[in-house]
Amino acid sequence: MVKHREHEWVEEYPGSITVCDSSGIVLELNKKSVEVFRAEGGRKLIGSNLLDCHPAPALRTLKRLMRNERTNVYTVTKGRIRKVVLQTPWYKKGKYRGFVEISLPIRGKIPNIVRK
Repeated sequence: MVKHREHEWVEEYPGSITVCDSSGIVLELNKKSVEVFRAEGGRKLIGSNLLDCHPAPALRTLKRLMRNERTNVYTVTKGRIRKVVLQTPWYKKGKYRGFVEISLPIRGKIPNIVRK
């Protein structure tokens, strides 16, 4: 029998995954997220409030999303790297527990497939 951690795939996921609680306290960062936020402290960000490190426009959006438990999806380009960003609430036993942000590098156009 092979033993494995249930969530070990998260560590080597090619995008950054950041998880916070309902008040904005960072609970988890995967390996890529630690790399992306190295200049801001990397793993030391766990336990800090992510609301303290967002500029005004992004902070307003994030607070609104968290308050209303809404999902936000957008693309962003920084230098030559383009990413799709998903910010979405997470729940435990049906109770709102916080937010997850997944940021994944993308190449080329993103196709839109319409299914019936």
